[in-house]
Amino acid sequence: MDNIIDKINKLKKEKNAVILAHCYQNIEIDAVADFVGDSLYLSQQAAKTDADIIVFAGVFFMAQTAKILNPGKKVLLPRLESGCLMADMVNYNQLMDFKAKYPNIPTVCYINSTAEVKSECDICCTSSNAVKIVKSLGAEKILFLPDTYLGKWAEKQVDGVKVITYPGYCPTHLRIKAEDVAEVRKKYPNAKVLAHPECHQSVTSMADYVGSTTGIMKYAAESKDTQFVIATEKGVVDRLKRDLKDKEFILIKDNVVCPNMKWHTIDDIYNALAYEQNEITVDENIAKKALVCINRMLEVSK
Repeated sequence: MDNIIDKINKLKKEKNAVILAHCYQNIEIDAVADFVGDSLYLSQQAAKTDADIIVFAGVFFMAQTAKILNPGKKVLLPRLESGCLMADMVNYNQLMDFKAKYPNIPTVCYINSTAEVKSECDICCTSSNAVKIVKSLGAEKILFLPDTYLGKWAEKQVDGVKVITYPGYCPTHLRIKAEDVAEVRKKYPNAKVLAHPECHQSVTSMADYVGSTTGIMKYAAESKDTQFVIATEKGVVDRLKRDLKDKEFILIKDNVVCPNMKWHTIDDIYNALAYEQNEITVDENIAKKALVCINRMLEVSK
């Protein structure tokens, strides 16, 4: 393992490359990553990098977003099959049908969406800034896609705004049920339950804290409590256990694992960088329109 890590680090210097890794990735990838975090943080890093090559250890829409932000740079996705089931739930035609049903209403797309979808939306958001983005529009009604649960959670945080959601969802987060929360409450009565807003509202309504992966990790680090049940993808628990050894972290159930996020290995990253393979491209016209959507988000999130 040390040998391949050294090879990757050498290649990064030689090729002026940066490695971005989402915190749902296999934890060993952190050893070569320059930045590890959630979608907002990684988008911000992608927007300001001076690297010539970006290797994205994440899923397809993340690498695509990095390419839109950096049209002159080479963006590599180590495993092209690493997609997002939620992002795949809405395509360009479905989006246009959705907008046609509710004309003249601002449209917010979750970053978990394709470039084509972003190109026809007013502004993008992540789970970190969804509430801020919804507020920023100053509208009485907004359309939100593809994640209905994040959209409805955001609606509850903003008075006077009707959020009309598209019926998309994250299959991994929907594995978490209200009865799972009830069960861990009995088993760990002193533990704080921290949940991601992609969870069903029956879960988020029972949690002590609801937030993005970064929000969850920050809450756990700053809290005086020492025992936490984590209701999001396993990668978050792996990193919390590594970084906060004086506290106890329990994954709410064993199957909260995103298979697409777990595709990448250290070997895949080495191959992508060594051979500059699996380059991401985006149609120029689509990219220009999608960039407006993404940049609006980054501006609001400053």
